[in-house]
Amino acid sequence: MSVLLQISDPHFGTEQAPVMAALLRLARAQQPDIVVWSGDITQRARRSQFAAARRFADEIKAPHRLVIPGNHDIPLFNLAARLLAPYGNFRRAFGHELEPCISTSQWLVIGVNTTRPWRHKDGAVSAKQIERVSTRLSSAAPGQTKVVVVHQPLCVTLDKDRKNLLNGHEAALSQWGQAGVDLILGGHIHLPYVVAQQAMCGRAMHAFRVVQAGTALSSRVRGGQANSVNLIRHPGVPGQSAVVERWDCHVGQADFTQVA
Repeated sequence: MSVLLQISDPHFGTEQAPVMAALLRLARAQQPDIVVWSGDITQRARRSQFAAARRFADEIKAPHRLVIPGNHDIPLFNLAARLLAPYGNFRRAFGHELEPCISTSQWLVIGVNTTRPWRHKDGAVSAKQIERVSTRLSSAAPGQTKVVVVHQPLCVTLDKDRKNLLNGHEAALSQWGQAGVDLILGGHIHLPYVVAQQAMCGRAMHAFRVVQAGTALSSRVRGGQANSVNLIRHPGVPGQSAVVERWDCHVGQADFTQVA
C-alpha cells in the first residue's frame, strides 16, 4: 500500500531534537512514497533554518518530496528581502518551484502557494490558481488519489479560527470539489482535524475531505496539543477512499503513535 506522509509547520528554529528523532523512526518504519511539507518550514525564513530543514528532509528517504512555503517562510524583519526576494532562502533550500506537482500511478499531488509577501499571516488563492488546479484535477488518471496542498486552512472547526481561513476558500472548495479532488491538505493553525465536504461532480455528489495537520516538530504547540503528522494510505482498490491517520508525539514520549 502506497503511503503519503504530511509534515506541516515544523518551524525550524524552534524544532525539538527528540521529536525529530521520533519522526525519523516513524518515517523509516512506514516508508512513505511521498513526503508533503505543507508550509511554515522555518520560524523566521533564515538561511540557517532552511539549511537545517533541508538536512532533516534529506534524512527522510522517500522517492518523492513536495514542499510549499508558509507565511513564516517569507522574511518578516528583513524588509528588503521581503520586497525583493521573498522566497530566496526557500528556493536555495528546496528549489525554484513554489507550486510543485507530483504524479504517480497512485497519486496526483498538487502544491499551491497561498502565501503573499504583502500579507503578514493571511493567505490567498487566486482565481487563476483555482482554475489551474481544477484543470489538473480534471485530467487525473484513473486510480489516482487526487490531493491539493495549501498552507492556510480551507475549513475550520472553531469560530476563533475563522480569521485564519484562506482568502478565496469558498471558491476553491466549490471548484476543486467539482473537479474531483479527494483530499485538501493544510496546516498553519497547528490544530489537526478532518472535515468532510461534498460537491456536485458531473451528475453525482462527490465526497472529499479537508485534512489539517498540527505542528510536526516545533515547541510552538497549540494549547497543549501534541506534535503531530498525518499518514495517508492509498486505498489500492478502485472506488475506495484513502485512509487518513493522525500520529501524535507528546513531550517526553519516545515515539509517534497513532491516535486517529
